[in-house]
Amino acid sequence: MDWSAEITFALRRIAPHIRRTPTMPLAFAGLPLIESKLEHLQHTGTFKARGAFNSLLANTVPSAGITAASGGNHGAAVAFAAHSLGHKAQIFVPELAGPAKIALIKRTGADLTIVPGTYAEAAIAAEAYAAETGAIQIHAYDSPHTVAGQGTLMMEWEDQGLEADTVLIAVGGGGLIGGALAWLRGRRKVVAVEPENCATLANALNIGPETETAVSGVAANALGARRIGRIAYGLAKDHEAPSVLVTDTAIVEAQKRLWQDYRLLVEPAGACALAALLSGAYVPAPGERVAVLLCGANPAPDPLG
Repeated sequence: MDWSAEITFALRRIAPHIRRTPTMPLAFAGLPLIESKLEHLQHTGTFKARGAFNSLLANTVPSAGITAASGGNHGAAVAFAAHSLGHKAQIFVPELAGPAKIALIKRTGADLTIVPGTYAEAAIAAEAYAAETGAIQIHAYDSPHTVAGQGTLMMEWEDQGLEADTVLIAVGGGGLIGGALAWLRGRRKVVAVEPENCATLANALNIGPETETAVSGVAANALGARRIGRIAYGLAKDHEAPSVLVTDTAIVEAQKRLWQDYRLLVEPAGACALAALLSGAYVPAPGERVAVLLCGANPAPDPLG
């Protein structure tokens, strides 16, 4: 697939519907100056709006509408995109999504079904609904249109003057890092950062692409896919993306530092990439320029909910 062309077309499609999110430098003692992109300021609080809009605009939506399974953020993004484009949406989320993300989806006006279990159970329910009704299913991370949509973030960041040699990105199912790898094509190093309790990509790279991982911890409702997407896995293998793991304690500490030092409010998944630098899980080489993506802003509980 010509990912460069797909991502370029995707940005043209979605540009009228998304926010061009700002960048800013972050300074922490003992670390080089860190470039960051504030994608947590995107519609519904995550990068997911990019893939959702691209998927809807690139496909013919049937009268039955749209369905999606989500740990919370993807569901909110699909619901928002569907409402913006005049389509009905049926979203399935696990109880694990938590009250803040469930409330966010409800505010979009989409129909919402809460499923016992994890994302995997929600995915089964969404597939059954699509088969029964004819609704188009928008996958959270493992479809070309989703990955291309997420890749527009890195294309945009480079257009904003990204200088980093290395970009650290939190990984759940792999749509975001897949999009970054697809756009960059080895021009910069991309480091996958996962919680120790959600080491889905790390386990797949070490054991095999069909590996299923038990997921838990503070970021599980955003990074809790049990199996890595086939697209992201292939791109990570092709580009030899290094993988690092961080503890829940490190994630929470990074979340606190972003708030205390910069008044940036992110959810645990949004602080995951920074946690790798603050905790020493990833140590930049002398002179290495680094960047982190702040990818999500839907903490539980909602601080103003």
